[in-house]
Amino acid sequence: MSFVLTIPCFAQTSSPPEVNDGWKLVWSDEFNGPNGSSVDTSNWVIESGGKGWGNEELEYYTARRENSFIQDGHLVIRALRENYTGPDHVTRSYTSARMKTFGKFSKTYGRFEARIKVPAGQGMWPAFWLLGDDIEQVGWPACGEIDIMENIGKEPSIVHGSIHGPGYTGTVGLEAPYSLPAGARFSDDYHLFAIEWSADSVAFYVDKTLYVTRTRSDMRPGWKWVFDKPFFVILNLAVGGDWPGDPDASTKFPKDMLVDYVRVYERSAAPVQNPARH
Repeated sequence: MSFVLTIPCFAQTSSPPEVNDGWKLVWSDEFNGPNGSSVDTSNWVIESGGKGWGNEELEYYTARRENSFIQDGHLVIRALRENYTGPDHVTRSYTSARMKTFGKFSKTYGRFEARIKVPAGQGMWPAFWLLGDDIEQVGWPACGEIDIMENIGKEPSIVHGSIHGPGYTGTVGLEAPYSLPAGARFSDDYHLFAIEWSADSVAFYVDKTLYVTRTRSDMRPGWKWVFDKPFFVILNLAVGGDWPGDPDASTKFPKDMLVDYVRVYERSAAPVQNPARH
């Protein structure tokens, strides 16, 4: 297959990293590489495979620039409808991209944020999330999972923030939705998705709004708080799966998840009353 890159156009809207409200920037990717280039491999591992990823997903994740590339200071993760057979001889009818900082960057506690514009459409499932660095030793869910942002196409005005660990996964996970006011859709503009994570809590934000805080006190008998170790970052755009359902005739491809930046901060001073950055 020849590589033909359809270029979306973006305004240069990324703001420089700031230090305020007691936060100090410790890691970021501003996606300022040359147009059409891949992501910085000193920051990211691009995953590949098409066996459903534990969620009955329909896509094959690839490292091709058809599925992820830099354009005008943004990361484009692109889902395509195409027949694709990977080196593992699995054939799928969709391709997309998934990338992680595992082995490159992980951190315990801090503020993790990304400015993202999600795609619209039935069957789409963009996500910005974290997994415990010890996943290869202890497996999932013992490693822990923090879903900073998940959106499913049939809920255009809603995103979900959640934590998962031993005893609280899937429908038992600690999840909370956030809805945009007045029926606005997340696919219409960029939004800032963030957590502020400390030894005893994980607070979830959309833009400047704190919408839920999870703490050790949420643990039920038999559950274990596992959010006291380094976690790494994941960005992906799934197609289909047990939660969003399959794409249908209304879902027009390609679909793009656009990421302006990912930034991670640590505390540089005592928390103020409203620690969200403005």
